[in-house]
Amino acid sequence: MSGVQTRTITHDDAEMRIDRWLRKEFPHLTQGRIEKMCRKGELRVDGGRVKPNARLEYGQKVRIPPLSEADSQPAPVTLRKINKSDTKMIQDCVLWKDEHIIALNKPPGLPSQGGSGQGERHVDGLAEALKFGYKEKPKLVHRLDKDTSGLLLLARTPRVARALSEALRHRNVRKIYWAAVAGQPSPKAGSIKYGLLKAPGRGQRGEGEKMQCIHPRDVATTEGAKRSHTDYAIQDTAGTRMTWVALVPITGRTHQLRAHMAEIGHPIVGDGKYGGSSSENAGDGWGAGVGGEISRKLHLHARTLIIEHPITKEMITLQAPLPEHMQRTWDYVGWNVDHAPLDPFNMDDDRS
Repeated sequence: MSGVQTRTITHDDAEMRIDRWLRKEFPHLTQGRIEKMCRKGELRVDGGRVKPNARLEYGQKVRIPPLSEADSQPAPVTLRKINKSDTKMIQDCVLWKDEHIIALNKPPGLPSQGGSGQGERHVDGLAEALKFGYKEKPKLVHRLDKDTSGLLLLARTPRVARALSEALRHRNVRKIYWAAVAGQPSPKAGSIKYGLLKAPGRGQRGEGEKMQCIHPRDVATTEGAKRSHTDYAIQDTAGTRMTWVALVPITGRTHQLRAHMAEIGHPIVGDGKYGGSSSENAGDGWGAGVGGEISRKLHLHARTLIIEHPITKEMITLQAPLPEHMQRTWDYVGWNVDHAPLDPFNMDDDRS
């Protein structure tokens, strides 16, 4: 029987569900045992009780009660050999690198990290091909949804990983997303401040991963709800059918941009989870599937990232080209990426 353990959540494990994290650390631990530990209050995060589906955050301390010798066996270390095609693919994603940081343009459909139903092919696993002479693989310091494309940062040393994670936690990073949304939001620029709460239910189609919006006045009195804030600005329109918007997540909640745009009646094109069909969308938009020649893939892309380099202290501005399916949509409706300002929320910014 092991004694009480206290583990600190690392950058790699941030945002994981606590039950999945425990099964990763202790593969012999059953889901039933984990749920029992939660019910009895034996498993605690920063001193508080938690539910099995609670999301972990970087730096949190997890108290693990005594485990039997069988349950406490560590996860076996396995090194997956990366084939030549995956090596080329992930190396081709590199937009910029120096001796401290690697910036990728993550393609849609590739998970940032492994997890339930994600398999073994993900950025974190493929990072072995991004060592470029270093002994250790670079570490993810933030994540993108599987179907969201765009800028993703990896730190090449633990020191830089800590610095970048702190910058992201304290919102000292400017992240601008591009999306095509159904309908035309009004006004042309605004803020969305609905709180977010994990929707109840589980299932193979991901019901347990969906977020629901809570009116700002009810966030404080709704258990589990977190305050959330998104700014948006229209860049161009295709009549009233579809709109190109820039989005800035002031907070960084799970599915924040997708849930917020759907809540105001303008779901992101291709977002079946939050948009559905036109008949299912009760807002002013037209649902996530606008039809015609528009791809059914999610039209959400992490376009721009502005950050102070943690070592040189220089300001770095990175931009990721649109993925193929979004560029086809832009071309189809006549939107020109060259006409968009670097930061549409900065009125002094010139168009690039």
